[in-house]
Formats: sequence, C-alpha cells, structure tokens
Amino acid sequence: MLFPRTNIEQKLDTLRNKEFNPSTWRVQVFKIFQQSEVHENKILQNLNTATSISKNSFDFNQLETQNIYHLNQIKKICIDYRLRFLDSKYFKGKLPTSAITAIKDLEKKHQTELVGFKIIAPSKLFKLENADDPLLFAPIGNDYFYLIHKWGNDLHPLRKHIMWFFKSFENLLILTFLVSLIFTFMIPDGLFTKNSTASTFIMILFFMFKSVAAVVLFYGFALGKNFNTAIWNSKYFNA
Repeated sequence: MLFPRTNIEQKLDTLRNKEFNPSTWRVQVFKIFQQSEVHENKILQNLNTATSISKNSFDFNQLETQNIYHLNQIKKICIDYRLRFLDSKYFKGKLPTSAITAIKDLEKKHQTELVGFKIIAPSKLFKLENADDPLLFAPIGNDYFYLIHKWGNDLHPLRKHIMWFFKSFENLLILTFLVSLIFTFMIPDGLFTKNSTASTFIMILFFMFKSVAAVVLFYGFALGKNFNTAIWNSKYFNA
C-alpha cells in the first residue's frame, strides 16, 4: 500500500496538542469543570433567593420576541388555568438540568447574571406558606418577563374549562347549582311525594342546593381554598 492508513486517535491528539499544552491539559480541563460548577452553584443560589430586583440587564437586540410576556398576560393565563406565578424560591419541584443549561446559555449570551426568577406552575408544585407544566421567567423591567425555559408535561386540555368554576364566587354558584340539579334528577320519583310536580321538583332542588352549598363552604373554609383571581400571585396556601 502506497499510503498508510489514517489513525483518527493520532489526528485528535495532534489537534489537541496544537491548541493546548499537553503537559497541563488535565489541569486545564479540571479548571473548566470547576468554573462550570461554580457558575451552576451561583445560578442555584439565585433561584433559591427572593429579590426585590424587577429587571435584568438584557441585550435587547438578542432577545427573542416570542419569549417576551407582559404581567397582565401572565395573570390572565394563571387565573384561567388556576396556576401561580411566584418567585422560584418557592418551587419545590426538581429543576431539570436543561433549565440550568438554558440559564447559563442566556447569561453567556447577554453577558449578565440573571436574578429575580419566577415560575408559573400549579399550586401543588410550590412550597406555600400557611396564612404539571412549569415555566421559568426572568424580569426584563416595566412588568415584562422573559421566558427562559419550559419543561414537564402540558396541562390537561379540559383544565381551563374545569377551573372556570373557581375563578369567582359567581362561577362557583353556577357549579353548585349544576351539581344540585344533577342530584335532584337522580332522586327517584315518588321518594318524597306520591305525585311529582314542578313545585315538588323546585323544593327538592332548593334543598339540594343548600346541602351542596354547605359542603362547598365547609370544604373551602376548612382547606383554606380561594378563587383563581386571589391566588395567582400569592405565596400563601390559604390566601
């Protein structure tokens, strides 16, 4: 054979030795990992710390338009789907590696240290003080927020319609009435009177409505539940 076969490992070694000092290569790699670990620890510290800072020093020329949201838009979505928008320090779920990586990439891209992180998620994913689809945000300023990362599964397609009943007291009354109506139709004919009439049906419906309403009120007060409009940005369990 006129030409020797190519050894890829040797080619890699030659290239590496051109770019880095082979005698200190291991030390250089260790320093890179060490710097990366320090950076990640700083990010985790910022995620677990509440701050009054309402903006970060982003390079607006590098922001992606589709990731910018106003507080009013976030509020509406949280109310519609019964979600909370709170400081990341209250998040009790496990942040995926992809979220940390997204923060590191964004900080490198904008040459800044991000703080004031907030997360949209259901109440069960937060450590709330007593008095399935997280989104991580960082404040830009003037009530605008930048979406950094999304993970987990999407919400149930019927969640918005189900949570509509918990948006306000009036909506809850409608739910109470509908449940009472269903229970009334489930009562066998002639259970209370021999002849079923419209007035009898209305009386039974009224009785059912009072019973269901009593259960709803007891459940609400006992467990400290509140309406979507009151809890979307509250850190308290019984707000």
